[in-house]
Amino acid sequence: MRRNSLSKATKDEEQQIDLTPMLDVVFIMLIFFIVTAQFVKEPGVDIERPAALTAISKDNANILIGVSKENQIWMDKKTVEEDALRLTIERMLVDNPDSQVVIQADATSDVRLLAVVKDAAMEAGAVDISVSTLHN
Repeated sequence: MRRNSLSKATKDEEQQIDLTPMLDVVFIMLIFFIVTAQFVKEPGVDIERPAALTAISKDNANILIGVSKENQIWMDKKTVEEDALRLTIERMLVDNPDSQVVIQADATSDVRLLAVVKDAAMEAGAVDISVSTLHN
């Protein structure tokens, strides 16, 4: 009788599933996706973009710079002064050197400020610079 209870306990131990390796794999995959994800920095202001007939869609915009109708420059949900704009873009390019810069200028914003933002992005070393528009 004692032998029967020992064999039953052994069978119960054999039938248990060890979830530790599965959890290890899930955590490793989670870390992999967090590390390799490219984070998009939103400008932080609502922009009414102008319409354009020759608009081309770009999916991989990593650095978004907003120019509001009040002629303020927005990056990463904060306003940025013209003097600090180049340094801010350089810092973001250090984090991700292959980033595309997309300028989202409001339809009623000052064109001079759009040119200032573009020049600052070029001086910071950005290679791919675009202006966001609506496609008609």
